[in-house]
Amino acid sequence: MNGLSVSLYYSTATSIWNVSPGLFSFLQPSSVTMKAVVLLTLAASLVNAAVITVTPRALPNAPDQYKPANVSCPATRPKIRNAVSLSPNEKDWLQVRRNETLSPMKDLLGRLNLSSFDAAAYIDRHQNNASNIPNVAIAVSGGGYRALTNGAGALKAFDSRTVNSTARGQLGGLLQSATYVAGLSGGGWLLGSVYINNFTTIGALQTSDQLWQFKNSILQGPDVKHFQLLNTAAYWKDLADTVKSKKQAGYRTSLTDYWGRALSYQFINATTHNGGPSYTWSSIALTDDFQKGKMPMPIIVADGRNPGEIVIGSNSTVYEFNPWEFGSFDPSVFGFAPVEYLGSRFDNGQLPSSESCVRGFDNAGFVMGTSSSLFNQFLLRLNGTDIPNVLKEGLADILTTLGKNADDIAIYSPNPFYRYRNSTAAYSATRDLDVVDGGEDGQNVPLHPLIQPMRSVDVIFAVDSSADTQYSWPNGSSLIYTYARSLNTTGQANGTAFPAVPDVNTFLNLGLNKRPTFFGCNSSNTSSPTPLVVYLPNAPYTASSNTSTFQLSYQNQQRDDIILNGYNVVTRGNASVDIDWPSCVGCAILQRSTERTKTQLPEICTTCFRNYCWDGTTNTTQPGPYEPTLMMSSSTSGASKGQPNLTAAVMAFGVLLVMAI
Repeated sequence: MNGLSVSLYYSTATSIWNVSPGLFSFLQPSSVTMKAVVLLTLAASLVNAAVITVTPRALPNAPDQYKPANVSCPATRPKIRNAVSLSPNEKDWLQVRRNETLSPMKDLLGRLNLSSFDAAAYIDRHQNNASNIPNVAIAVSGGGYRALTNGAGALKAFDSRTVNSTARGQLGGLLQSATYVAGLSGGGWLLGSVYINNFTTIGALQTSDQLWQFKNSILQGPDVKHFQLLNTAAYWKDLADTVKSKKQAGYRTSLTDYWGRALSYQFINATTHNGGPSYTWSSIALTDDFQKGKMPMPIIVADGRNPGEIVIGSNSTVYEFNPWEFGSFDPSVFGFAPVEYLGSRFDNGQLPSSESCVRGFDNAGFVMGTSSSLFNQFLLRLNGTDIPNVLKEGLADILTTLGKNADDIAIYSPNPFYRYRNSTAAYSATRDLDVVDGGEDGQNVPLHPLIQPMRSVDVIFAVDSSADTQYSWPNGSSLIYTYARSLNTTGQANGTAFPAVPDVNTFLNLGLNKRPTFFGCNSSNTSSPTPLVVYLPNAPYTASSNTSTFQLSYQNQQRDDIILNGYNVVTRGNASVDIDWPSCVGCAILQRSTERTKTQLPEICTTCFRNYCWDGTTNTTQPGPYEPTLMMSSSTSGASKGQPNLTAAVMAFGVLLVMAI
């Protein structure tokens, strides 16, 4: 157990002592020393208790920290592959992952009150044919820290490691049953926080003293023992020096380099406490648990922007970062580069023999920053911060030199798709590839990678924290953009299909933006296979979770309140709003699978589909302002902040104590 773990567990042990001192009264710890011994012993016992801690990554594997560097090429030189199929890596991984979802899926469905339907027997009957097993995906929208925290509540509810999430009717295990999890912007920060920190839990992130501390604006830097002015100066000097190292190595930089490095301080738990400049996105694929299929595949989404283009249109190229590749299924690119070797000078899909392989370009913070590059503008708003004036002047000089006409881009240079397929597209003719925030094309929920036909996703749980309305609530716009794009069958749709959704006015007038709604329930209404989409819009269950996208600081209480609200959004307040909701989640998971296997669903599913499926009704009249009020009190709501399982901790402590005696 390293020093960080001891510190975290000792802090947790102290919290348990303070919350339940009576548990240890039999020890009669009359002295400070005795109390310290008890707390240290309890801390050690927590290592084996039912809790996952935020531990530093084992694979900070960049060759020279943030600076990309030349390395020896593998025996088979990296190249760009066409997007006609999934990558060999993904195909191989899927065979492992789909088998790993069987047990948690049986457990989950068995708890969702599906009456006479024997979910375990159903899964067992079809386990030898993965195509018949439900293929589940989760999508978490953009929207800054609002999206991160609301989405975190959803993942917390879906995670079987969350305390009490596996009680009857709870949704814990849905995350373990999923094949894919996609995020963009704030949703991408959420994925990065979880995956770059060893697939940690939301509760562990909440209780960490290193991560998710948002009380200081990201422009100020982390608060270290109240030496804020000194700390901010050192923080910004580190950002500037680190980005400078990349530029000095011959690579173009942009505001996204600074933004990504700043994000890393909040989201990457490096032992050096410097935001982990050596942590790469591709290293996720090298972790043992990922290779064994113990977690879903993470996908971060960004958009392409052609040279000189200002407005990102609905036909923009949608790029994805997965653990092996960066690229797009869109016909404009239709190719994927090995993400580990971004920064190498590919030409028409090949790496010339005269060129070196490059590693380290795929810095994890830079990838997260790319998907949220809309926030770059904050790096130009220095006057409203507490940064010392002398430092502001220096920072202004640095940032001004980067130019204000491309504030929202991340520069991928050299362009991995340079002259790829001898394309005549504008991006192909330039050595720089401009990539921007994944929500700039209106598709703020990252559905595009999940509706690719070759991924065969059955159901998508779409968590939408967009700020579409005047008061920063979602109104279904993201789904509408994705649906409209899917209709462009001769263009960027490229074989993708999406269930029909109504207009924005209908979303608001029918209340589809404040409660879960299923889209695509009747697959016979679509010309090609589509997933069933379970739309989970942000709504005020126990907290006013409609904070501004551009709010950069949160006290821990507000952070935790929105996380709890997100938990209640996806569980419908632990089914207190609708007692049938857990069953309806089960029906949504099973719907496409049982269609394929011609298996009848239980009667409760008829009720669920009647209550939650959009039936095609529209109301296009102009709605009034949407100003919802709290739907329930916190006393009837979901999970606590995320302390470890107290019973397990005390039992572990007791065993250790008995052994010591």
